[in-house]
Amino acid sequence: MVLMAEETRIVFMGTPGFAVPSLQALHEAGYNLAGVVTQPDRPSGRGQKIVYSPVKAEAIKLGLNVYQPAKLGEEWFRDELARIKPEIIVVAAFGRILPRELLELPVLGCINVHASLLPAYRGAAPINWAIINGERETGVTTMLMNEGLDRGDILLSEKVVITPDMTSGELHDLLARVGAQLLVKTLALWVKGEIRPQKQREEEASYAPILKPEHEKIDWFKPAGQVHNLVRGLEPWPGAHTGYLGGILKIRETKVWEISGREALPGTVLHIVKGQGFVVQAGEGSVLVTRVQPEGKKAMTASSFINGYRLREGFLFES
Repeated sequence: MVLMAEETRIVFMGTPGFAVPSLQALHEAGYNLAGVVTQPDRPSGRGQKIVYSPVKAEAIKLGLNVYQPAKLGEEWFRDELARIKPEIIVVAAFGRILPRELLELPVLGCINVHASLLPAYRGAAPINWAIINGERETGVTTMLMNEGLDRGDILLSEKVVITPDMTSGELHDLLARVGAQLLVKTLALWVKGEIRPQKQREEEASYAPILKPEHEKIDWFKPAGQVHNLVRGLEPWPGAHTGYLGGILKIRETKVWEISGREALPGTVLHIVKGQGFVVQAGEGSVLVTRVQPEGKKAMTASSFINGYRLREGFLFES
């Protein structure tokens, strides 16, 4: 089956900001976006105000039909998809596993945009874990979906470089843009039968599990590079933190400190660096902390924290 873009009925499924550039790219490429599926609206913030997902907000702006089933198996939703008869379902960070009946509905399959170079970093948090683990490159993969977790056949992939101080937020935005371009390229070739899907190599698979609270705490006994990677891998969300006076202090920005000096117990403040922040001893080497967020407060420069909280050399953060 060879179809022009405007003839290709697509149902798009996505929820967070990562998926928005892909939705925009499909719209700009002229595809027939017959429906957009996103997670139900949820209360957010102190006032528990109902907010739309980023994908819903963008879909409304583009004048597209939005569907928000509480469960993908709901009869009304199945009937609506059967009525639409999409040639392709595109999934980008939707947040749910698709059941078999949904996977088998479109004649040209379900295509997923995943933020890693599969089979590496299957799972919920590939962007965070690539940085936490100190990877120097990652990328985006488009794949045909099956019932497994990110195990479908690979269609196309695109590599990107992870620079030494890049945060997960910066990498997220880069991969979202690259993924949108790759998706449009994939669909153009796929509908013409010009891509041969490739099986994933199971022996090369790795996983990026959902982030849990225990992943957020800094272990100062680890090498400085690993501490730095954790901080940038959890920035801007959920944020790495250290124990501080019975509470927590989020460490928002660091640099590996190259200047040698005295060593102390990991977690000890070694130096106050005027105009920059404070240096903390790690298991090997040390890190310069340049931005922090006290509990219940807004983020601030480490210099402001030093002045406002009277941090001194010799203070020991809890690991």
